[in-house]
Amino acid sequence: MRAMSPSIAADPDRLMPVDPAARSVARTLHALVGGLPIISPHGHVDAALLEKNERFPDPATMLISPDHYVTRLIHASGVPLDRLRVGGTVAVEPRETWRSFCAAWHTFDGTASGYWLRSEFVNVFGIDDGRIDAEHSDETFDAIEARLASAEFLPRALFAAFNIEVLATTDDPLDDLAAHRALAADPTFAGRVLPTFRPDAYLKTNSPGWAQRVETLVDVAGDGLTGHAGYLRALENRRAHFIANGAVSTDHGSRTAQTLRLDASDAEALFDSARRGEATEADADLFEAHMMYQMARMAVSDGLVMTMHPGILRNHHTATFAAFGPDTGHDIPVAVDYTNGLRALLEDFGTAEGFHFVPFTTDETVFSREIAPLAGFYPALYVGAPWWFLDAPDAMLRFRSAVTETAGFSRSSGFIDDTRAFASIPARHDASRRTEAAFLARLVVERRITEQRAAEIIVDLVDSSPRRVFKL
Repeated sequence: MRAMSPSIAADPDRLMPVDPAARSVARTLHALVGGLPIISPHGHVDAALLEKNERFPDPATMLISPDHYVTRLIHASGVPLDRLRVGGTVAVEPRETWRSFCAAWHTFDGTASGYWLRSEFVNVFGIDDGRIDAEHSDETFDAIEARLASAEFLPRALFAAFNIEVLATTDDPLDDLAAHRALAADPTFAGRVLPTFRPDAYLKTNSPGWAQRVETLVDVAGDGLTGHAGYLRALENRRAHFIANGAVSTDHGSRTAQTLRLDASDAEALFDSARRGEATEADADLFEAHMMYQMARMAVSDGLVMTMHPGILRNHHTATFAAFGPDTGHDIPVAVDYTNGLRALLEDFGTAEGFHFVPFTTDETVFSREIAPLAGFYPALYVGAPWWFLDAPDAMLRFRSAVTETAGFSRSSGFIDDTRAFASIPARHDASRRTEAAFLARLVVERRITEQRAAEIIVDLVDSSPRRVFKL
């Protein structure tokens, strides 16, 4: 390859304000946090990746196929998902997938994914991003492949190079968490890799295989109890197993934000109906709302932080789900009512000592209308960072503006990268830090806060907030 040309991905002023006075302040603020360790309390990287520490197979498998941010947009330009090796498909060789990506690279201009990928190419792999195109696809594939063959690009080496201190995974309640135990016991591995209890598949009665999964759960962990009581006991016991293996939080991808306080007989009736396969879609929503309330009750008891990611219509395209499975790019946001939906949960637990509840949203309108006002009253509720379609520079600036005037800075969760794409973690966290610096710099030059306070706030947002909110 020819000598690498200067890239905007290496520009020290990327994402900084245009105004010279604000830019100067933002540079100073970013310098305070740019080198701080990464705290990632919610994501989807597999712990086994670090436990096994095997080389990444190839550039496409590492950077393209697992990242639905990337594959969905290429698919929208007309490329079939099997050509992107989505969902474990192997219809083409990885080099062909890379060629499809390079041919579609121009479609990522202006997107958050494009920003992260450009940063990865330049700052992680030392690849000239000006050569990411159809003409040079084999050349860039080979260049990244050569990097992946070196010891510096093994998962643990990258973990250290990325300066990751804490990385949370997302795990099935029946996972034995052996990879987490192995990492915790390994004296050669210095980081913290924490499991996260994600029970969606056991709470959504309308998901395929729900009754069989629940039967297994109760058999394994129900302490001999049966019915709804055994089901609750099993969930409590598996939460305890996660805590014993380092977990600090639970995560819930609920369809709505509805929470519901049901009496025991009504809950039992819904549970039994679902096990018989007789529950309607409305019943499924009621049961999930009941279980969100129960998850909060359990969190008050065992201390796990409860996060909620509602408002996504999962598997919007049935044929794609059938062919490639979940989390393959066709989950689409829907509107959510937080104020009414969360009332039952917050009425009973919103002021409970030690309870931390973090709701996220993909609907920008609720930040200022609902979530910030709720966080401005309930001690238990913290504002979840911009998530999924909103974890982009402009959206993050809008988020900070929307929530700060009502809830201030102290009620924020800290940045959440929520990624399956391991190499994108530093780029995403750096984008957040630069965005926070830009927002605070504007307040400084508008004489709304002092520069000294802005310096204290940005360190809190980047480092102290995620530690505080996620009990780290």
